[in-house]
Amino acid sequence: MHSKQSYTDTNHEPQQAGRHRSHLPIKLRTAIQLLALLGTALLCHIRLNAQAAATPKHAIVAYVFPQNTVLQPGDIAANKLTRINYAFANIKDGKIIDGFPTTAANLATLTALRQQNPSLTVLASVGGWTWSGNFSDVALTPQSRAIFIDSVVAFVERYNLDGLDIDWEYPGMIGNGNRFRPEDKQNYTLLLKELRERFNREEKKLHRRLFITIATGSSKEFLGHTEMAEVQKYVDTVNLMAYDFYEPGSEPTTGHHAPLLTNPNDPKHISADNSVRQYEQAGVPAAKIVLGVPFYGHVWGQVPATNHGLFQPGKPIPNTFARYNDISNMLNSGFTRYWDATADAPYLYNPEKQIFVSYEDPESLALKSNYLLDHHLGGIMFWDYSSDPSGALLDAIDKGLGQPRAQKTTK
Repeated sequence: MHSKQSYTDTNHEPQQAGRHRSHLPIKLRTAIQLLALLGTALLCHIRLNAQAAATPKHAIVAYVFPQNTVLQPGDIAANKLTRINYAFANIKDGKIIDGFPTTAANLATLTALRQQNPSLTVLASVGGWTWSGNFSDVALTPQSRAIFIDSVVAFVERYNLDGLDIDWEYPGMIGNGNRFRPEDKQNYTLLLKELRERFNREEKKLHRRLFITIATGSSKEFLGHTEMAEVQKYVDTVNLMAYDFYEPGSEPTTGHHAPLLTNPNDPKHISADNSVRQYEQAGVPAAKIVLGVPFYGHVWGQVPATNHGLFQPGKPIPNTFARYNDISNMLNSGFTRYWDATADAPYLYNPEKQIFVSYEDPESLALKSNYLLDHHLGGIMFWDYSSDPSGALLDAIDKGLGQPRAQKTTK
């Protein structure tokens, strides 16, 4: 940004400087102006090329969800990330708005991290499970889409962002009790298409790339309510939420909530691999798929000891949400870690308390990194940054994508 000091320096009187310029011969002034414009264009071209050259091949995307907490610069390991999706912006009266009173301060902190990592991009993520209720109305007509897109452009400029992540959960489906319509399927595509067209124009004004990403469900149902072969044309990445396959209270049994591969004994026959293949079959190029992983786990109670609790009846435990740092502490309090070699997924079980925990750990993330490389996916994203203050999971991703391949455990 240009400093205001250059316009208010008391050592240089602006009107006097203006008069000096106006006395130059017209041809000379015109030549100087043309050279200045060419210089600006050249600098912008160099900057964009430098950013492209500096951008790592695989995306590492962190959803940062501080809510009402004010972030500090040292809270985020910027050099281990390629993108930050700030969660969440909300929608009101058809326009994007700040989700929390801390939004301005936190976005200022996050965009300042580009000084540490020039290739880092910062996007606002709008919607999410709780705040997706207005998307169907926003996407409904050309007029409603234009109002929303105008507000997005203003939001991006106000906070000096690199684009927008749309987390509509979910088009054509009720989600968290949301309004939905059958025409959401086509309107989802139109919203992204028109946003891309507008961003293309804005890029010429801002002299920087504006990204569009989407957070998407991992089920066939989501694919059935969207036109992903068309949608993928307008987005930079599809952030595939390959987790929450099993959740306490949603299914009568326990299970892996983010397995890489499918265990043949799994009643639901689910896995990240299945979801990736379904997205590719639906027309999404592998290079645009960013594999989502969880930095949290799910906990079931009243689980019998058969198979160490895996694929057994279980009940939700009220007011329980297990972040990775909480799960790490369980290993020192009567829980045993087990490894499902067919699914490449860890889990914990405590026979005395009859508690089963499905989660992600450094070993499973190392193997997902291998999978990403083998299948030429676009990268990894995770929800959410604050769930692992130790940094162990991000370190596993960082090493998995930048160092020799991890070896698979067979027991």
